[in-house]
Amino acid sequence: MVSAKPEAQPGAVLFLGGRSDIGGELARRLCPGRPVVLAARGNHGLEGLTAELKDLGCPQVEFLDFDATDIASHREKIESVQHKVGPISCAVVAFGILGEQERAERDESHAVDIATVDYLAQVSMLTVLADVMSSGHIIAFSSIAGWRARRANYVYGSTKAGLDAFCQGLADKLTLDKSKNLALITARPGFVIGSMTTGMEPAPMSVTPEIVADSIASEIHKQNKSGSGKKYRSITLWIPRQLAVLAFIMRLVPRPIWRRMPR
Repeated sequence: MVSAKPEAQPGAVLFLGGRSDIGGELARRLCPGRPVVLAARGNHGLEGLTAELKDLGCPQVEFLDFDATDIASHREKIESVQHKVGPISCAVVAFGILGEQERAERDESHAVDIATVDYLAQVSMLTVLADVMSSGHIIAFSSIAGWRARRANYVYGSTKAGLDAFCQGLADKLTLDKSKNLALITARPGFVIGSMTTGMEPAPMSVTPEIVADSIASEIHKQNKSGSGKKYRSITLWIPRQLAVLAFIMRLVPRPIWRRMPR
């Protein structure tokens, strides 16, 4: 059930990773009264979401053919969106892959693929968005997996650790930039039960895409209601909030024990 619905704001909402579970849930919450752009490799499978967004009050849904690994095209893609639908007031960077840890340990090309999609492409796109957008929110996704890398998924975890550090610095930059009213919301969810983790045993404090989307949409809603003229606030969201306590405990576990921890 869609709960939090931020009031309509000027500007388009861009979803980079239009097929992601969390991206779709956020689209349902942010779309009323605003143009939406769904960016993905090919538009197959997006017909249902497009129709649903229109039913929820989205006046315009556009599709952008987008390959995250084609880093050289990132700025051109964002500029094409603004040319077609106008200024972007909310950009959701929701693309990513989990990859296969065991394969990545013996296949360096697969390890590089994970690093490219989950870190390099994210850094590139976040840099472009922060440069091109003048106001609104950028949404990025870190993870508890990046808080302290585990033997069971250290390739993926390392990309999230690097991305989290990048987002901390970018958030500080946007906070200090008085020429823009632009903020970064960095989501740090726990294990997300969805299509990316199908067949895996849920971890403690697992969440669903709906829970993650509700948390982000509620923060945007709160900031939008704070009044015009007030600068948006960059923030990191632990989802659920109690995950911050678990993260603190994770730092204290001795290395000999930690290296045997499951995913």
